[in-house]
Amino acid sequence: MLGARGGDSEPRLHIVLAKPRGFCAGVVRAIDIVERALEREQGPVYVRHEIVHNRHVVDKLRRKGAVFVDDLSEVPAGALTIFSAHGVPRAVEQDAVRRGLPVIDATCPLVTKVHIQGRRYARSGRTLILIGHAGHAEVEGTMGQIDAPIHLISTPAAVAALPIPRDAPIAYVTQTTLSVDDTRAIIDALTARFSDVIGPETSDICYATQNRQSAVRDLARISDLLIVVGAANSSNSNRLREIGAEMGIPSQLVDDGDGVDPDWLQGVATVGITAGASAPDELVDSVVAALERLRPLVVSQLDGLDENIEFTLPSELRHDRRRTSA
Repeated sequence: MLGARGGDSEPRLHIVLAKPRGFCAGVVRAIDIVERALEREQGPVYVRHEIVHNRHVVDKLRRKGAVFVDDLSEVPAGALTIFSAHGVPRAVEQDAVRRGLPVIDATCPLVTKVHIQGRRYARSGRTLILIGHAGHAEVEGTMGQIDAPIHLISTPAAVAALPIPRDAPIAYVTQTTLSVDDTRAIIDALTARFSDVIGPETSDICYATQNRQSAVRDLARISDLLIVVGAANSSNSNRLREIGAEMGIPSQLVDDGDGVDPDWLQGVATVGITAGASAPDELVDSVVAALERLRPLVVSQLDGLDENIEFTLPSELRHDRRRTSA
């Protein structure tokens, strides 16, 4: 139990933390790549786009020497360049080769799996559909990794507008951070309209996305208010907030404890807190601390899954680790 403010006469606010929440294996790997590269280079390391969608994580890495750029033209000749966890189009990879930039690819292995699936479907002659959100870094990377026309859709209603014959063989792949329920509804619409459809099951959506969405549903059932810790440009964090709202409870997305509004607590006895896959647990702690300044607290954690998945580092950094420990 955390310390209380205001004395025993104030009603205690029950805080329930989701499990699992926060960092996933792909995010841990991406951050580890940048930190190890900084140690190895002993100088600036350039990262194309945010390594993950979280301002606090990016700022922390920036203070250690990472330089975040929007375009490879901003990278000095010969400087080590890292591609973000969301993946990049092949054109970006080719640009790095043309410029002779040494590259470490921090693309999440589960995103790479989507690229491989999409290429396989395209090679088999199927019309390819990508379920995802336009403008998201992962979607732009996926569309640029597959050498075939791709139809991007984000809602069941968009299926009816696809300019594809009903009997055409089609295949779909998905952005990894979508709502499992929303994705299932789009897949159902595809199979209802087209006679020859293949694609991964919704269970193939990122394990961390599924686990956090399942946990937030359990959390919403016992909470009066849901607070999701995550960035506004984080797709998976936004999906968590939307799930809470769909389940009928007030649901808020905050960067950290500074985003907590005291007015949210009016008539609230239990606050559920979760965090998107790119939000470190220290930000959850800052939200709990902000609530503690407003009301006495009792803090508990929901029973949930233990995540023990780890992704290996790129070979050049694994070699560095062995050499350093020798």
